[in-house]
Amino acid sequence: MTDAERLLWKRLRGCQVKGYKFRRQHPFNDFILDFVCLEAKLVIEIDGGQHNGSTQDVVRDQVLENAGFRVMRFWNNQVLNEIESVVESIWLELERLNPSPPQPSP
Repeated sequence: MTDAERLLWKRLRGCQVKGYKFRRQHPFNDFILDFVCLEAKLVIEIDGGQHNGSTQDVVRDQVLENAGFRVMRFWNNQVLNEIESVVESIWLELERLNPSPPQPSP
């Protein structure tokens, strides 16, 4: 994991984002997803410079979207320098995808 991925994972793990469970480095078809919330079908990818304009990323996103997933991409520097706004963007997307957040078990 990159520094940016580690930082974001600290915020996503343990249902810290409004009760949603995320998995890291999750296999899907021939891909390894950086982070995924299976319940909301939301994939979070953290990109470095090697991803700039990558056709592989376009194909990957199309495969995921065809399977019903929403893909959000953030640059490493966004996560490292603006973690609060990144987490807020993720929460807003989760709310849009599933307006009723999961309820904790009693």
